Amino acid sequence: QVQLVESGGGSVQAGGSLRLSCVASQTKRGINTMGWYREAPGKPRDVVATATSGGLSYYDDSVKGRFTISRDDAKNAVYLQMNSLTPEDTAMYYCNMRSGYSSYPIDIGDWGQGTQVTVSS
Repeated sequence: QVQLVESGGGSVQAGGSLRLSCVASQTKRGINTMGWYREAPGKPRDVVATATSGGLSYYDDSVKGRFTISRDDAKNAVYLQMNSLTPEDTAMYYCNMRSGYSSYPIDIGDWGQGTQVTVSS
């Protein structure tokens, strides 16, 4: 099974920026969508942004214009640049790689262990 390792989380003040990185331990054939999901306390895990092998990107409305997803297939990596962070962005962020092209259902594909993002006001 492919292992995904996330990094880049941390604590920042509102208005700050963070860049999350996720690297797969090995190349896995058939990965079409790489993405980021987050799980805030008391809330279910939900999609933040995804990027397909065909170049299509999806963003949750709450992050549009602030977050940018990118992927480097040669490095088996996906990144999330997060700008203008707000306390509402506080959550555990998880990397996901899947064969399908849809962001849903949530619980499929390979997952990282998560990286915590905390935004203070």
